[in-house]
Amino acid sequence: MAKLDSNTVIAAFTIDQTARLTGVSKRQLGTWDRDQFFVPSIIYGGDRRTYSRLYSFRDLLSLKVLNQLRNETRITLSHLKEVKGDLAHLGDDMWVKSTLYVLGKRVVIRGDDETLQEAGSGQAVLQIPLRVVVGTLREQVQAMNKRDSDDIGKFDRHRGVANNQVVIAGTRIPVRSVKAFHDAGYSVEDIKREYPTLTEADIAAAIKYDAAA
Repeated sequence: MAKLDSNTVIAAFTIDQTARLTGVSKRQLGTWDRDQFFVPSIIYGGDRRTYSRLYSFRDLLSLKVLNQLRNETRITLSHLKEVKGDLAHLGDDMWVKSTLYVLGKRVVIRGDDETLQEAGSGQAVLQIPLRVVVGTLREQVQAMNKRDSDDIGKFDRHRGVANNQVVIAGTRIPVRSVKAFHDAGYSVEDIKREYPTLTEADIAAAIKYDAAA
């Protein structure tokens, strides 16, 4: 769990966006949070207000897999606690190299360089290639983040969005986060790699926006 200060920059998703992207209902997300089964990685201010508790892209990957295992395959919650820990510790490269295998009500994670042979039980083995989960989720996020051309280079401030900070219009990206990257020596291209949904016009406008500093 991360407590963020004003200089921390990270992709973040609200509970509404997380439910839409992962298939886990808002009610279930809230229950998992309260029960400490799955707590959002990003917390502003340490309180429980909805807009102060945000999920990272890595959270969404894990939740998308957990949704299939819990809500579709009906894996027990006690076993899912073990699975969740394994997913949380997968490096970025292993997310695209690993496959989850489900036999009965047990889950096994194997990388590309390992093999898993089915026992002679006759039970079907469910396979979940994690690279497919990653690719599908990225496409969903890109579609969700598609912006109106009228928003380019403009700013918004809305109650409950990004802790009431000034954000780049059509996104939840705080202007001062972009400026923090620039002040740290990042080029426009570097910043675009951090925030693929931003245009050069957005970044240039954010850098010049003194009121957000």
